[in-house]
Amino acid sequence: MHVSQRRSAGLGLALASALTFGSSGVAAKPLIEAGLDPLQVTWLRAAGAALLLLPVAWHHRSLLVRRPALLVGFGLLAVAGVQACYFAAISRIPVGVALLIEYLGPALLLGWVRFVQRRPVSRAAAVGVALAVGGLACVVELWAGLSFDALGLLLGLGAACCQVGYFLLSDHGGDDAEPVDPLGVVAYGLLIGTLVLTMIARPWGTDWSVLGGRADLNGTGVPAALLLLWVVVVSTVVAYLTGVLAVRHLSPPVAGVVACLEAVVATVLAWVLLGERLSAPQVLGGLVVLSGAFIAQTSAPRRAPAAPVAGSPPAVDGAQGPASPAGRLASGDGGRADAGAVPEGDTELSEGSQTT
Repeated sequence: MHVSQRRSAGLGLALASALTFGSSGVAAKPLIEAGLDPLQVTWLRAAGAALLLLPVAWHHRSLLVRRPALLVGFGLLAVAGVQACYFAAISRIPVGVALLIEYLGPALLLGWVRFVQRRPVSRAAAVGVALAVGGLACVVELWAGLSFDALGLLLGLGAACCQVGYFLLSDHGGDDAEPVDPLGVVAYGLLIGTLVLTMIARPWGTDWSVLGGRADLNGTGVPAALLLLWVVVVSTVVAYLTGVLAVRHLSPPVAGVVACLEAVVATVLAWVLLGERLSAPQVLGGLVVLSGAFIAQTSAPRRAPAAPVAGSPPAVDGAQGPASPAGRLASGDGGRADAGAVPEGDTELSEGSQTT
């Protein structure tokens, strides 16, 4: 696929993931207000999605032998870790502060690529992260609920680190000789995440009668079961799948910045569907986040250097550089573009591999 086509597809998937993830709060809040505990809603979300994807997990059962570490890591970090740390954080610090700390994930991811893997990062990705974090501070109105709780801040940072794990693990397996199907990774990740969340949420204490009634959605009675179905199918299954595919089309850093739109989507949907008003700083912050995501998604790999990188495999059919996920993290399209598709003179961006 041509580099521009791949980036466009990846951007579309990333936006779809942000939209579907962002809609979860609007559907979940009426359930919580109807009497369900937030952690119970989280467990119902993961368990329902895992149950729905059981046939998929069975179809991809070979992954249990081929890539067990990937599946366990995805379940612990991408499913259970992010949600458990976030909900624990909001029990001690304001929601807006916890949300902002969690979405420091893209900045931490960029730091991982630059300082741990010691690879250059694109200027566009760095500027995008800076704008997105600043815009998010306005979206959540950080100044309105700023308070200091050491444990709460550490839990929020834990959610951000787990989010980094989500993006890194989503990128693994796409370039294997026998590529790992992202649907299988999501299916087993949700199964493993559900097992972990069961110990935390204690679902046996759930008031199941709530799901048989109606929940209030800004004055309108909506079947609680319908809201839960939306959370499970759209905000979990579709959201995770499009998110993993987006990372494989773009790269973890770029997809991470675009994922910041989730907070904007959640805020706008809460305004439209729940009647929660938006202030001028929130609107301005949303525009800044959009600008950061737009700048970041313009990242593209430059041509590989003529001299081979130490330890990398020899060039085959004109391809250069390492084909591993670690070697592609700083590139804008995941390092899968044909070397001939990169425009001449595109020397701004980070070093990455170009494979066919």
